[in-house]
Amino acid sequence: MERARPCIEGAREPLLREIVRVATRAALAAGAVLRELYAQPHQVRHKGAIDLVTEADVAAEKRVLEELRGFGGEIAVLAEESQASYERLPSGPVWIIDPLDGTTNFAHGFPIFAVSIAYAEGLASRAGVVYLPMQDELFCACQGGGAWLNGRRLRVSGVEALGKSLLATGFPYAIESEVDGVIAALRRFLLRTQGVRRAGAAAVDLAYLAAGRTDGFWEINLKPWDTAAGILLVSEAGGAVSTLAGGEYSPYLPELLASNGRIHAEMVEQLRDFSRLP
Repeated sequence: MERARPCIEGAREPLLREIVRVATRAALAAGAVLRELYAQPHQVRHKGAIDLVTEADVAAEKRVLEELRGFGGEIAVLAEESQASYERLPSGPVWIIDPLDGTTNFAHGFPIFAVSIAYAEGLASRAGVVYLPMQDELFCACQGGGAWLNGRRLRVSGVEALGKSLLATGFPYAIESEVDGVIAALRRFLLRTQGVRRAGAAAVDLAYLAAGRTDGFWEINLKPWDTAAGILLVSEAGGAVSTLAGGEYSPYLPELLASNGRIHAEMVEQLRDFSRLP
């Protein structure tokens, strides 16, 4: 927990400091569960053709909820595996949890995945933790208090032009119905950047962007638990988030463009005609 101290102390309110502390403890505990289960045979079931759930998703979510349950206050829960309904947008405080972002990676033994926990009030994320257990990298942020990696302050990259950038993206689970648009957008950036990476976990992509490891990220058909923590990391590290067309973003919208801010307008120019939002 010592590495989370700068983030905790950066919180401007006592309640927010405690929220960051509790979320960090929960993410580390869930990460320990994932490390323990990583090399074991997995029980895999399908939510969709390529949308997987393993015993580790369930076990890690249970561990997160156990840690959060001891925290006082009336805070709703939105969790991918057990409490995933959000027909009505939240107006009060809510925990937004992905116990294993990158389940397909995990199931195949590809060691890029994360625990993602955000605390939001209404549509606004106020605290976020993303933990990569195999790399032991703890990313955390609180509103107005900056973004941190293992106690080190984060800043987005200084890349000024799309042609000098390294981007990241992800592909939707319903790829069979989206493939033409996904490939068309990817083609534009492959021809205009120094490369595009696809890690398979949006929370990781956003954390890496906040750390300056990439310069921009876009994806469609995302869920709140994919992005609620990561977008706070990006914004607190000095980056920008929006819809594909440059509009205001919330985790309850199905498309996201995030960048270091400096190349945001260029990315919007390439992506605006792929947006499906008003």
